[in-house]
Amino acid sequence: MKHMHTKTYGERDDTPLEHAVDEHWDEGKDLLKHLPKKEGQGDTFFPELKDAIFCGHLVTDLDSIAGAIGAANLYGGVPARASEINTETEFALEHWGLPLPPPVEDLLKEKPDRSVCLVDFQQQSQLNKAIPMGNIVGVIDHHALQSNTIVTEKPIFVDIRPWGCMSSIIAHNYATMGVFLPKNIAGLLLSAILSDTLNLRSPTTTAWDERIVSMLVQYVGVEDVNELAAKQFRAKSHALSLMTPYALVNGDMKQFKFTNDAAGATYTVAYSVVETTDAAASLARTHEILPELRAVKANAPADAPVDAVFLAVVDIVNLDSTLLVCGRIEGSLAVAAYGGKLEDDGSVLKMPGLVSRKKDFVPALTKAVREGWTPPEEAVSDHEQRDLKRSRSMADVAQGDVVVDYSEEPSGKLVRRDSVNYAAADGAKAGQGA
Repeated sequence: MKHMHTKTYGERDDTPLEHAVDEHWDEGKDLLKHLPKKEGQGDTFFPELKDAIFCGHLVTDLDSIAGAIGAANLYGGVPARASEINTETEFALEHWGLPLPPPVEDLLKEKPDRSVCLVDFQQQSQLNKAIPMGNIVGVIDHHALQSNTIVTEKPIFVDIRPWGCMSSIIAHNYATMGVFLPKNIAGLLLSAILSDTLNLRSPTTTAWDERIVSMLVQYVGVEDVNELAAKQFRAKSHALSLMTPYALVNGDMKQFKFTNDAAGATYTVAYSVVETTDAAASLARTHEILPELRAVKANAPADAPVDAVFLAVVDIVNLDSTLLVCGRIEGSLAVAAYGGKLEDDGSVLKMPGLVSRKKDFVPALTKAVREGWTPPEEAVSDHEQRDLKRSRSMADVAQGDVVVDYSEEPSGKLVRRDSVNYAAADGAKAGQGA
């Protein structure tokens, strides 16, 4: 069944995904030999993970859900979710016939002292507040260790690898530990890898991700892996058009801390990513998104301020990104990190060839700050300061500050308006009508 795509597409060149599957076919087949054919075989040898809750980060994505389900089945625990899921994850769960894991709060309410293993993260800022730090007994992840990692009082189980997807680690462990892998879980792990690696096209992709994809494709019997990936991405992209500006900004936001040792300063940056097959549609909503980015800074707790906020629109078809810039501090930091020139009155920065928050976006910020970047003097003008003070989230504003805009769409859309400017405009209209 090698070259399965030929059944669907006929004579044509392989896609990068198909090429990777074919290239690693034999290696994937070798890994399959280690998967028992019957349930109940294999021993995990990790008693600290037995009966633990396996839970991902606050911005729940497909990898964190698939990893939680896969790891819970592998080590003998229970999967959970830290927040609501996105439409891509919803599609994958339905496609592979798996139930949605319960909220971690519910499981800990039943048993407050239950052990927890974190999957797909180890940063305190991404930890659900219901999880006590003392309950953490393990971490399975593929992200860099930064300044805000969890702190434990005793040694814990740790499996962190520089691979493109955490679900690749879980699938590999099934083979190396000789544990039976249910095919629906295998399919979910496959979907997660396709998502995190952008069809094995992301710069985060490793040869191990390719090997695992080849193994899972053979094991599950997927006849058109490109179509599976396309369906996932379509589900994710379609939902973006229906999301509020608040949801777009906060749906996949993570916070990071960067230190300038020479200046003795640390800066907190909130970074959102929107991955889509229709980048133009998301960028057309820049005027809606920018106020929401400012609102993140305005609404940050006094004891945990946010210095800069970004949103990157990642075009997963053309493999490039556009950064939305909401202020002077962001503009200065973005140019220092990524180079290039700000466009559209300083609100947009093109980032050709950059697609990964983990490998492209965050390391560049780390380097820029470490090499001496500091916020520009008088970074916030009086006008911008007033704007920032008014920048409440659309989710929080009074009803009078939200209007239905019919200028672009017959059905209209909700937009948050600047009450000062609109009041003046309304007054002018009233004067004209008199």
